[in-house]
Order: sequence, then C-alpha cells, then structure tokens
Amino acid sequence: MPRNKTSITLPEQPLKYMGRANPNRSAHLARLEKTRREAQDAEIINANADRLNREAMDVLGYQSASR
Repeated sequence: MPRNKTSITLPEQPLKYMGRANPNRSAHLARLEKTRREAQDAEIINANADRLNREAMDVLGYQSASR
C-alpha cells in the first residue's frame, strides 16, 4: 500500500505548551496517554474494589487458618 505524506497546521499556543512541558513532543504525548490509561485502570479497580477486597480477605483467612 503506498504511503502519502501529510502535514497539518496547528495553533502556536499548544505547540509552545508542549515544547515547554517537554522538548520531545512524542514523549509528551506518550506521557499523556500513559496518564489516561492509568486513570482508566484506577477507575476499573475502584469500580471492583469491594469484590477485590472480599477476595483478599478470603485469601488472608486461608493463610491464617493454615498456620
């Protein structure tokens, strides 16, 4: 499949912000994506916290009983 090169024009302000936050724009965007994924993971864990805590307590109960 042939590839085409494309360019876009962005307002100056976001580019200044990205350059100030991190001179490597790719690293900055990767950090933003990592932050988004971590927030999504925390949301999933929090939504299941009660069940996960019950399971952890159950496992701890087995460990205590075997001593």
